[in-house]
Amino acid sequence: MQTDRWRMMADTPDGEGDTTVVTKTKPKTQRPPMYKVLLLNDDYTPMEFVVHVLERFFGISHSQAVEIMLTVHKKGVAVVGVFSYEIAETKVAQVMDFARRNQHPLQCTMEKED
Repeated sequence: MQTDRWRMMADTPDGEGDTTVVTKTKPKTQRPPMYKVLLLNDDYTPMEFVVHVLERFFGISHSQAVEIMLTVHKKGVAVVGVFSYEIAETKVAQVMDFARRNQHPLQCTMEKED
């Protein structure tokens, strides 16, 4: 931990200065926990829709989106990205809302990264 030291002069009744050292400790800043956003496979959501979701909500290129979509299709799940809690939560909500509005059962979840 890093410390800063200041010298302070305190007036005493006899007019003499008393020098004391005050130490202030700066806490070390910790990184916030990160969260993985996951897409889950289902038998009904069209592959093109999944690619569109990846491009639209995660800013992924078309070729990368196709790769991730195929991973979801073959393995049942894929990590789409890793974000802070608030961003991950927002992305999951956006994807789920968009899928429901388009009548697709696509599932998107988040879990804390180890």
